[in-house]
Amino acid sequence: MDNNTPDSSKIPLWIALTPLIALIVMLSCSVYLFSDNSSYGPNQIALMMASGVGIAIAMWRGQTYLELEDALVHGIMLSMRACLILLMVGSMIGSWMLAGTAPAIIHFGLGVLDPAFLLPASLIICAFVAASIGSSWTTAATVGLALIGISSILGVPVEMTAGAVISGAYFGDKMSPLSDTTNLAPAMVNVDLFVHIRHMLWTTTPSLLISLVLFTWLGSGLSTGDGVVESIESTRLLLEQSYNLGFPAFIPLIVLLALALRKVPALPTITIGALVGCLVAAFYQADATIAFGGGEETGGNVLATLKALWTAMADGYTANTGDGTLDELLSRGGMSSMLNTVWLIISAMCFGGIMEKTGFLGRIVTAALTGVRGTGSLILTTVLTSIGMNIVAGDQYIAIVLPGRMYMMEYKRRGLAPQNLSRTLEDAGTMTSALIPWNTCGAFMATTLGVATFAYAPYAFFNILNPIVAIIYGFFNIKIVKAENEERLASADA
Repeated sequence: MDNNTPDSSKIPLWIALTPLIALIVMLSCSVYLFSDNSSYGPNQIALMMASGVGIAIAMWRGQTYLELEDALVHGIMLSMRACLILLMVGSMIGSWMLAGTAPAIIHFGLGVLDPAFLLPASLIICAFVAASIGSSWTTAATVGLALIGISSILGVPVEMTAGAVISGAYFGDKMSPLSDTTNLAPAMVNVDLFVHIRHMLWTTTPSLLISLVLFTWLGSGLSTGDGVVESIESTRLLLEQSYNLGFPAFIPLIVLLALALRKVPALPTITIGALVGCLVAAFYQADATIAFGGGEETGGNVLATLKALWTAMADGYTANTGDGTLDELLSRGGMSSMLNTVWLIISAMCFGGIMEKTGFLGRIVTAALTGVRGTGSLILTTVLTSIGMNIVAGDQYIAIVLPGRMYMMEYKRRGLAPQNLSRTLEDAGTMTSALIPWNTCGAFMATTLGVATFAYAPYAFFNILNPIVAIIYGFFNIKIVKAENEERLASADA
């Protein structure tokens, strides 16, 4: 808390809750009135209006508008890295569609995946990819997007597949030492990274196994009828006629994975992935690229190619295979496709910035601690706080950082090793971020996969189960490390 932030202990709880209640009421109205379209403007209005409520109350209590405006700007700045990545992911998707990379993955998947095994396979594939590269976002935007395409053609409900993709991506991301959140959580409470990862295995493993069972059960009721078989063969033939599907089409994916494995930061990795997609499109999909750029009408092949690449990265690729369903599936990407998501993130971060600057957030957390009696209720409070931060602040990093700062001393006072806190921050803060439409992660997943957050959320089994398992472990004292046990283990290792 900086010097200009009010002492949260002196703020009446009802005042601290007023902006949050206003937000909940407006978001509820937004969802009721606009349904799946609520994230395309109405939710943004709700977040900005709730920010205005917070500003009005803070000014009434003596804070100046200029310092509150600075809090808005600061909140937005915290999300700028995510927004830049989002924009480049949009460009990458557009270039990969034009390069035939996504169509090649779909073509391959249709040849090897059966509807009955698609859901558990999606979970496992995304878990391995995310664990390898340390990024749930990159996993969803590449293999996850292709799996959604395969799902649509196989007749498997896309919301189920999106749930499996997100479940696997978040498990892999969470267990990878390359992941930013996996490094952030232990750093916040001074825990060794690999101690943190080993401790997370106790809550993530049962959550993953239960999810795998559930997806296998869901998939067992999905069978391939004659119509689906014919559709698969027809789709594969159309893809073969529309694109060159040989090894060069997979080069952008290979380059992307290689850069991620070498720990190159996300933004340059995705940017290079988009540019490699452009090169493959220009040289390997030359005819299709020239046609997309307007051919001779543009002024020759070179200018048509340049226009096609530019258009794909800016506004996305528009497929023309002759099949309406397939064209809709492959017509994706472009920076412009991410602008609504960026708008949503900026609006959410404005609200989060105001709630923190006014001290309202700290007051709500302090009130939450008054009901804590034992280890179980402390972990429950940590989980609920992290989920609340994801809802209120709209960003998983804040959902890890703020509860970590606020509860670190409480865990220490109760004789609990800090890895209990770092694990719980991930079990709740990281996992539930993708379940909230206006959160950076929920907005990204919905935009990238083309499935509304509330549509896939019931099927994101791993993300739902993980915080529940954490709470159960807390109340039954399962794998809760005491501080003295941690010191004993450290001495033994030495």
